[in-house]
Amino acid sequence: MDAYQDLFESSLDWLSHTLANPSTTLPGTETTLADGTCIRRDSVGVLRFTPPASRNNPNQEALIVSAGVHGNETAPIEVLNTLVSELLDGEWPLACPLLLILGNPPAMAAGQRFLDANLNRLFGGAHGKPEYEGLPEAARARFLENTCRQFAKAHPQALSHYDLHTAIRPSHREKFALYPFVQGRPVPEAQCDFLREAEVGTLLLQHKAGSTFSSFSSSALGAESFTVELGKVQPFGKNDLRRFEGIKTALRRRFCGEASPAEQAPTTALTVFEVVHEILNTGNNFQFHIPDEVANFTEYPPGTVIWEDDRACYRVGLSPEAIVFPNRDVPVGQRVGLMIRPR
Repeated sequence: MDAYQDLFESSLDWLSHTLANPSTTLPGTETTLADGTCIRRDSVGVLRFTPPASRNNPNQEALIVSAGVHGNETAPIEVLNTLVSELLDGEWPLACPLLLILGNPPAMAAGQRFLDANLNRLFGGAHGKPEYEGLPEAARARFLENTCRQFAKAHPQALSHYDLHTAIRPSHREKFALYPFVQGRPVPEAQCDFLREAEVGTLLLQHKAGSTFSSFSSSALGAESFTVELGKVQPFGKNDLRRFEGIKTALRRRFCGEASPAEQAPTTALTVFEVVHEILNTGNNFQFHIPDEVANFTEYPPGTVIWEDDRACYRVGLSPEAIVFPNRDVPVGQRVGLMIRPR
């Protein structure tokens, strides 16, 4: 049997197999390509790739790339599926250990952001909170944490993790990345180069550790991790994948262990923002004064009231601030948005 049959049974490809078995517990299986690359399917939506021991890993790295942590963010899922098919078809050789993850298969199959709980708020142990007990998404977060820990332990090279998303609302900056907070850690220049190669022109430095997938891999595994927003949410089959060529090309190069492209022009320098305020739903007659339809990176002038409740009021400070991820429909205690400004 060929690799597709070994890994995906009667399905056409990785994505088809995942959508056909979203809630199924399947035994692990593995196959070896003609060039010696070993591929193991640990669970639905999780593939581990190990190149042959004789192959050079020029960048001395291991990679984790995830998509579908929010099930309706389909373009990055389709990008990863294409790269898997290219590898299985022998179009290029894999140079580094690689873990690919489709985060939330049941939500993917339902075309929903999540079913019971936002998976990207359940990492770093948050899945153990009493309110998430028994929820499938809490179990999935726990499983993905353990899978990543095992991968990192097996491959002690420099580790990078890119968690790929698309946004639920428009953005004045279509592609941007978030760098999780780790005290005293600067952003490596090589990672900035990778983002620019992937046509991601904006970087947002987060101000505290969180419960996202990329924050977990940064804090717990020491990975250079990024949440990468690549555009707007669309259903499967409705994405203009030409808009995602940058990330596909950049990831393929990393998978192959090829050198970075020649230094890019200064005009492609990253624009860097930092968080100045995290908006939380306080529940105390909380009022959020940002319109539902507002785009990410919309800027507000000094003095603008952003939110208020019975005890507090937040106004923009002495210089303009922009908002990202505004979403009033979150439970009490969760993030409603972030106020940011250029660094």
